[in-house]
Amino acid sequence: MPNERTSPDSAAVQDGTNAASADPAAAPAADRTARLAVTAFPLLVLAAGGVGLAAPSHFTGWAPAVPYLLGVVMFAMGLTLTPADFHAVAKRPWAVGLGLVAHYVIMPGLGWLIATALDLPPQLAAGVILVGCAPSGTASNVVTYLARGDVALSVSVATVSTLVAPLVTPPLTLLLADRFLDVDAGAMLVDILKTVLVPVVGGALVRLLAGRHVDRVLRVLPWVSALTISMIVLTVVSGSAARIKDAAGLVLLAVVLHNGLGLALGYASGRLARLGRPASRAMAFEVGMQNSGLAASLATTHFSAAAALPAAVFSVWHNVSGAGVAAWMSRGRGVPLREASSPTRPSP
Repeated sequence: MPNERTSPDSAAVQDGTNAASADPAAAPAADRTARLAVTAFPLLVLAAGGVGLAAPSHFTGWAPAVPYLLGVVMFAMGLTLTPADFHAVAKRPWAVGLGLVAHYVIMPGLGWLIATALDLPPQLAAGVILVGCAPSGTASNVVTYLARGDVALSVSVATVSTLVAPLVTPPLTLLLADRFLDVDAGAMLVDILKTVLVPVVGGALVRLLAGRHVDRVLRVLPWVSALTISMIVLTVVSGSAARIKDAAGLVLLAVVLHNGLGLALGYASGRLARLGRPASRAMAFEVGMQNSGLAASLATTHFSAAAALPAAVFSVWHNVSGAGVAAWMSRGRGVPLREASSPTRPSP
């Protein structure tokens, strides 16, 4: 789930890609690390969802902990950020700006269109739209790396989309989902500040002040994030287990359409802007993969457990589809894995 390194993403390949750039022989190891992260994360989330569905009564009281769990994930993301990430934004403002606009136009718009076209119940409709209004997903960086895409652009768009989320996600949700459910944009903004911006900035400051110590645990961070997001999914699923059997098929259809069209339109936006093939691949994943952990937390807090269902399903599906699309893309022309830029440093 989440450019955020809320799932196996930026931190998962940071050490590997840095090593690969210094030593080409390390590239296969970096590739294996990234593939393991992308493979393991959806399996963990799927297992957590299964446990929540099988024994919901054991976890229904966990809902108040979801925002704090998300804060842990976002702090881990902040720990992966370096000044080089922000330098990369300044060096490529046009490409990063395009990615940001594409992300916050395409996915929210698709969420509204799909919710309307499928005539989703109000709770599910609001949940789908909220997923679309969330910032970029946590695994987008590593999937871009596996696709031989422009990792530096991926990290830049993911970082900026996360930092501006408090200003963008609440008004977009109010605009598109208010016809389905009452949306308190002000309260949502405060929650995003507390659970996203403050932890991310805090993690970045810790990395800046104690970088040597943080470097020692970078390989552990993706797994901490993966386990934490699995706990969020477990809580969301257990809270709405009774409705899942009735709505699972409809929610899955909405999620598959949302994610698939987002990937396709994200890639198309990069090609139309003539960014080149590697950058267009980055655009595909930055648009089509969402921070579903944030969406699940906001839905649970401001709507209901049922509204969080699309985010829980999206959490699994977008990692599976992203890994599949990356494998397909990696067979074509692009940046060789040993030359892929680090997720936390701009390309040479």
